[in-house]
Amino acid sequence: APCKDRRRGMWGGRPTCHDGDLYKERNTVERLINKLKAWRGIATRYDKTPESYLAGLHLRASMIWINDLLKATG
Repeated sequence: APCKDRRRGMWGGRPTCHDGDLYKERNTVERLINKLKAWRGIATRYDKTPESYLAGLHLRASMIWINDLLKATG
């Protein structure tokens, strides 16, 4: 969703306004991708087949999910 205010800052670049909700979603996705890439098997893509790479993604995502659940409950 573009900003209604098209003016730019003093030095150009990013518009002076931004969509806070969109930024929160983007930040969440970027943090998840960084957590996935922190696992060496995902970052370097050692797996030979797409199936084993996808299995590694599922495994790492479930590990992240369990850790987040443990932090939230305890």
